[in-house]
Amino acid sequence: MCSPDTHIAIVDDDESLCRSMSRLLRAASFLPVAYGSAEEFLSDPVHPHFDCIVLDVQLDGMSGLELHEKLAASGDKTPVIFITAHDAPEVRAQAENAGCAGYFRKTDSGKAVLDAIRTAIASRKQRAQL
Repeated sequence: MCSPDTHIAIVDDDESLCRSMSRLLRAASFLPVAYGSAEEFLSDPVHPHFDCIVLDVQLDGMSGLELHEKLAASGDKTPVIFITAHDAPEVRAQAENAGCAGYFRKTDSGKAVLDAIRTAIASRKQRAQL
């Protein structure tokens, strides 16, 4: 179960995906914040602490994989769930090797993405308590 102040970032250059993912997350009692690019996410000076990031693999400018790499290099351990419209085995392997908490095609069910988000958040909280 998520708390009422669980913030989820959505980073995707597809506005319709951001809207639909935001609606899905709000319906599941999450607080979504959508960004149209990795650069917009990084330059937001007031964004909340995020409990999970839903991140498009292919973005204009910095890719989702590059953003994940940059966050990891800075010590940010926020779980990342990748989504993509163009699934490729080598990209999936790269994302999984980078330690993503989930990898989905944009056509996969919203329930599966929500389950992955909940699992990633619960796992992170468990690790924090150890």
